[in-house]
Amino acid sequence: MSRRNSLGKVPDRPAIDRRDRRDGRKDSGVSAEWRTRSLPDLFRALRASKRGLDSPDAGARLVAFGPNLIGTKPRLRLAFSFLERLQNPLVLVLLVAAAVSAFTGDAPSFFIISFVVACSVVLDVVQEHRARTAAERLRAQVSLTAKVMRDGRPTSVPTSEIVPGDVVLLSAGDLVPADARLIEAQHLYVNQALLTGESFPIEKGIVESAEPSRDGGAPDDAVFMGSSVVSGTAKALVAATGSKAEIGKVATSLQSEPPPTAFTLGLRDFGFLIVQLTIGLVLFVLLVNLLFHRPLLQSFLFALALAVGLTPELLPMVVSVTLAHGALRLSRAQVIVKRLSAIHDLGGMDILCSDKTGTLTQAHIALVREVDIEGTDSARAMRLAQLNAAFETGIKSPLDEAILEAGPIDLADWRKIDEVPFDFERRRVSILAEGEGRRILVVKGAPEDVLALSSCYEACGNDPLPLDAAARQRAEATFDRLGSDGFRVLGVAWREVEATRDHAGTADERELIFAGFLAFLDPPKPDAKAALDSLHALGVGVKILTGDNEHVTRHVCAELGIPIGKTLVGPEIAALGDEALAARLDETTLFCRVTPQQKSRIIAALRRKGHVVGYIGDGINDAPSLHIADIGFSVDTATDVAKEAACMILLRKDLDVLAEGVREGRRTFANILKYIMMGTSSNFGNMFSMAGGVLFLPFLPMLPVQVLLNNLLYDLSEVAIPMDRVEDEMVARPRRWDLSVIRKFMMVLGPISSAFDFVTFGLLILAFRAGETIFHTAWFVESIATQVLVIFIIRTSRPFRDPPHPLLAATSVLAVCVAVALPFSPLGTWLGFAPLSAHLLLALSGVTLVYLGLVYMVRRRFFARHGLT
Repeated sequence: MSRRNSLGKVPDRPAIDRRDRRDGRKDSGVSAEWRTRSLPDLFRALRASKRGLDSPDAGARLVAFGPNLIGTKPRLRLAFSFLERLQNPLVLVLLVAAAVSAFTGDAPSFFIISFVVACSVVLDVVQEHRARTAAERLRAQVSLTAKVMRDGRPTSVPTSEIVPGDVVLLSAGDLVPADARLIEAQHLYVNQALLTGESFPIEKGIVESAEPSRDGGAPDDAVFMGSSVVSGTAKALVAATGSKAEIGKVATSLQSEPPPTAFTLGLRDFGFLIVQLTIGLVLFVLLVNLLFHRPLLQSFLFALALAVGLTPELLPMVVSVTLAHGALRLSRAQVIVKRLSAIHDLGGMDILCSDKTGTLTQAHIALVREVDIEGTDSARAMRLAQLNAAFETGIKSPLDEAILEAGPIDLADWRKIDEVPFDFERRRVSILAEGEGRRILVVKGAPEDVLALSSCYEACGNDPLPLDAAARQRAEATFDRLGSDGFRVLGVAWREVEATRDHAGTADERELIFAGFLAFLDPPKPDAKAALDSLHALGVGVKILTGDNEHVTRHVCAELGIPIGKTLVGPEIAALGDEALAARLDETTLFCRVTPQQKSRIIAALRRKGHVVGYIGDGINDAPSLHIADIGFSVDTATDVAKEAACMILLRKDLDVLAEGVREGRRTFANILKYIMMGTSSNFGNMFSMAGGVLFLPFLPMLPVQVLLNNLLYDLSEVAIPMDRVEDEMVARPRRWDLSVIRKFMMVLGPISSAFDFVTFGLLILAFRAGETIFHTAWFVESIATQVLVIFIIRTSRPFRDPPHPLLAATSVLAVCVAVALPFSPLGTWLGFAPLSAHLLLALSGVTLVYLGLVYMVRRRFFARHGLT
């Protein structure tokens, strides 16, 4: 294949090719033939030029072709969201019940049912819409961008706004934003594993004609959306975007939901539990009422109202709003959440895996020494390292930047011939360059590997000498000494090649002449120890996964006063089976000289042992680990590949930011748990009491309209739960979803609530000789008071010292006040209520206070026994 660095015959002002215009929205503008057309023809078909598109043209194409997105559903308008909620089976049954009530002349039931449906739907839609909008606004802060030519100059735009005809600029670390053809390329290597499964980078370049690749696939000058640039630079003409891209076609045909998280599965299991209980109680009530020959319509409406009362219909809204509030609070702590459900996983995280650089150290790396194998200063090693770093086209590491900043570089007499890009298996980069009358290969990388590839060495400016056993021992001693002193070290070597050699490969990295070591200093962060202590206090253990050697890592940990457990290095990990590795994980805190694959293997092993694992990374090599971890963290300055793989983006790469994020994740989980605990205790108990009351009461315990009103007031009182405060004990250690604990809590608190309801039944019938209307009114007031006020007991172990959020207190007290006031209002008679005497209200208050006191004691014992506080 013949390659060159740019295309010479591309028209700067092409004529419009009418044959290739497309009228449909979201069409790519050209057919799949874009991969085999000649570039001039493709430019004409796309009505594009090398200077890129003008902004108005790009805007028009975005409207015509649609956003450059795949696997996303269009967002429903607010009106359609309302209609979607009306398709809920429970809502449909309520609407049928409202219609039946209107047909039979039961106006109160009709208006109450309609009002309940309207409030439920409006609350759900509006709150979720606000939560979704807030979350999308946060995600937009860290959305991926790409550099394109617009109006003749490079411009950064969101990848979603790239259109066919754009000229995109690519460099190392970028994700290819769309399917495109190369028009310029410099030493370009691309990873296409997402499409082809091939794990090694593929060289791409310009071809003379649009010939297929050697394997019969797309030509070698085609790049595809989702691929990542490993090294080199390029310009490419965008030909297909969105669902028209190759990966878009795959995503459309094989589209599936991501695997559910533990949090999602927990909510689903909870929903199944409630459904089972609801069906059982409703069928029981219908059967009893039919056996007692009670009116069929009233029995049906009562059973329906009971189902509504048992169903936590606000749970989706509470979860969405709570997670969105959590995401907003995390953003103030400089953590941007891309996937809301990850907030719960963050609260459950008990292991954080992190690199050393930028978390324990300041990432302000400086080159401080250049020495030969004897430890003597070596200008030769420095010169070769500068040559290598200056010509390298991959992502510049902090070490490369330190080399380039260490002193002036004169490359006037040198030119680059070829490059073998860095990869994390070889741990080195090689540059083939020509200058000073000869052509040489310069290799820079991990000292152990570079030394192993060397057969000679340079020292004190002398001619190369054989690198025999004694010399290797001296070199290794110098390397160990530098590491023990806290320096990060690179090795530099070279060899001369034939003057006609114009290509370099890994096979050329042999028989090298070792020039020396480069020693870098990366000072520890002064506040790293405090941040690690904060995570430890939260029950989060930190494990260091680094490519650096163990001497440097131990030195940094010792300077920070960090306790050091056992250490595993890459070669040892490679020799361990999965079971043997798992057995060593708990006692090991430092994993040194590890490859990206080994990092992923360590994280997977930790997860199999039952840990919730977080991983923080910012490089191309970190993407697999970010994917496999429960929570992947990256930083705003990370490569596109890492940012795309992460579910949270840190605006500052500090462990103290993560500590606050962990606290927020646990606060969010605690508030969701409050609502569920409420729904499975007093609310369930009251509904159970209604079902049980039909057995021995000569009338229904509460009219259907009153049950619905009861449920409405209860739901309105809990709307502010997402904003409530959380006690310190609830954020002190990792929290995970445990349905068995919720079930046990329901089985303990539910019967207590029902027992007090039956006490109220007996008090009303035996002591106050209450008739049907007074009975309905009194129990309505008591049930609201016990259901709503119990939140002040369940939400904290210190109800008198830990006040709720003012809005939660206001909505709860207001709901109880409305329940007490309704019987005395003009609406009372209409709703089937009657005014209650002062003595009866006082008795109901006493029952409520005794109930709350007993719940307080049971709650403390239950939470202490199950480790919830």
